[in-house]
Amino acid sequence: MKKSEHDIMKTEIAEELGLTDKISATGWKSLTAKETGRIGGILARRKRTQKES
Repeated sequence: MKKSEHDIMKTEIAEELGLTDKISATGWKSLTAKETGRIGGILARRKRTQKES
């Protein structure tokens, strides 16, 4: 199954935040609300910036 642009961007952000090992070991559901919110906030900002360009 091909990953969407959204999923690819989300994975890149998680990697930048150092969460890749945690996600690999226990899945996305293991992230705290704070971690998920941080990923979502950065993702929204990047999408907005992309849209404006």
